[in-house]
This record gives sequence, structure tokens and C-alpha cells, in this order.
Amino acid sequence: MSFQKIGLAALVGFSTLVAAATAQDKPTLTIYTYDGFAADWGPGPQLKAGFEANCDCEVDFVGADSSIGALRKAQLEGPGTKADIILGLDTSVAAEAKNTALFADHNVDLSALDLPVDYGSDQFVPFDYGYFAFVYDSSKIETPPSSFEELAAMDDNFKIAVQDPRSSTPGLGLVLWMQAAKGDQADELWADIAPNILTVTKGWSEAYSLFLEGEVDMVLSYTSSPSYHRIAEEEDKYLAAQFEEGHYVQVELAGILESSEQKDLASDFLRFLVSQDGQKIIPTTNWMFPVVALDDGLPEGFDTPLPEEKSLILDDETVGQNTKQYIDDFFAAIGQ
Repeated sequence: MSFQKIGLAALVGFSTLVAAATAQDKPTLTIYTYDGFAADWGPGPQLKAGFEANCDCEVDFVGADSSIGALRKAQLEGPGTKADIILGLDTSVAAEAKNTALFADHNVDLSALDLPVDYGSDQFVPFDYGYFAFVYDSSKIETPPSSFEELAAMDDNFKIAVQDPRSSTPGLGLVLWMQAAKGDQADELWADIAPNILTVTKGWSEAYSLFLEGEVDMVLSYTSSPSYHRIAEEEDKYLAAQFEEGHYVQVELAGILESSEQKDLASDFLRFLVSQDGQKIIPTTNWMFPVVALDDGLPEGFDTPLPEEKSLILDDETVGQNTKQYIDDFFAAIGQ
């Protein structure tokens, strides 16, 4: 082999090593979240591409079966966890998450946020929100119940599917919704609604599948669920029943772990997440409302937010102290 060829081979080998080293030198931001967020059809891939275009870093979304699952994974891994951010927690578990002492202050300016409820936290950054609601097929039901009392008064043949509050975010949201709306009347109303509950599923997808298959008349979901059918499927028969007492708000949150070695980069990602570029991705990928007023408005066909007076929420402390009791009371009232 000639010296020229030896030199060329050495140069190629050196270039490969430099490229590999350069790739390794890029910091990696690891984000634990729920599977739907990290999925190809979720917000994760677009947020990853948008942030990586300017950060000279790599973003790695790691999906779990739920946001609580992501939190539990980080807890089990302890200080050695690879996670820099937990994304997808919500206000119903914020108090519990804060009490783990896993989370650092985010140092993100949240003054531009436009939420229907007051929410502020040094540890958690809101990135989207939605309202729990019962979704129905308007081609089959002309006049859906418009309150918990009307739901309780429906014939026993009128069936709904709800989710388990111990394993499902919407399931827990329903329990909190009833408590925020009805307080001391909650147990009595649950007992009256119990004959209408066909099943309590582990998660949202199982319950929604029952609804789409025609096994139940209504399913617990979100006011924005019909937006998906309208925009993605060009189907407008699915609607969300509007309850006179208002609807409970779910605010989804992201927090930086105290153990992260990339806190500045993590803060930058959260700033991008609540920027115009980040937020415009949310409506038609996560099918929730953005936390800032988008310059171009919501996508055509997307439902509008409810009036503030229809937005219900319990404070983190109340939820943290009473959730177990609310859940126990729910199951006792419906006889399970």
C-alpha cells in the first residue's frame, strides 16, 4: 500500500473519530413522559426537532405507561436517574410530586401564560390544559345530561364508561370534578349515578374504545376530544356534554429534577415548550389547549376554551391531603 493510501486511510479514520467524539460531546437532555406524548403522532417528535435545531444538543424522550409511571421510574432510579425532566404530571399530583423533593426550581418566566385558572409553582411549568367532560354521539343522543344531577336521573339503561382514579388521570379528574362541583353532595350523587356506570376501566383508551364500539352512551374524556374527530377524521357527530356546574381543569406540568446535570439546558427546553413555536404544536398532537394565546389562534375546527366561570379546580394542598379519601368514597358509593 502506498504512503499516499496509508495517509488517506489514516485521515478517514481520524475524521470518523472526530465525528464520533463531536456527537458524544453534544449534551443529551433526557425527558421522561407518558407514551402518548413520546409517540410518533404525539408532540414529542416535533418538539424534539424544534429544540434540537437551536440547542446543539440531543433530546431523548423516554415513554412510560403514564406520567405517574414516569415519576415512579425516576423515584426508583434515585439520584442516578438519567432523567433531566419529568413531563406530563398534572395539578392532581403536583403536591405529591413536590413532596418527593426530586424537583428543582425551573427559573422560567411564566408571566405570558394564559390559563383559565390561577396556577403558579416554582417547580412546575404548565404546558397545556384541558377540561374533563363526557363525550357522546349526537347522532344517537339528542339531549345529553347537562349536570351531574341529570346524569344521576337518567334511566338505568343509559350507560357510561369512566376510568379508575387510582390508575388514570381522567379517572382521578372525575373524582376531583365531582368534589369541586358538589362537595358534600358527592357521595349521594355517586350512589345515584352508580347504576349508569357500565364499567370502571384501568385507563382512558379502554373506556374510549367501548364508547366508539357503541357499548356505552357516554365516556369520560375531554371537551377537546371532539376536536380530534373533527380535524383528524372529518367527523362532527361527537360532542362534549356541557355541564351547568362547570368542568374540572387539568393543567399538565413539566419539572426539572434536582439530580439533573443539565439544569440550564432543561430550563431552556421548558422556555421553548411554552414559546409560540412550542405551543403551536400542542393542539393537534396532544389535543389539549395551549397555555399561551397563539399568534395565529387555534387551528380551524378546534373547540374554544370554556368561560372562566365554568373552570373548576381544587388547590394543590386540598388535593394532596384528601385525594385518597375522595377515591375511597367514590368506590364505596358505587359499590366497588
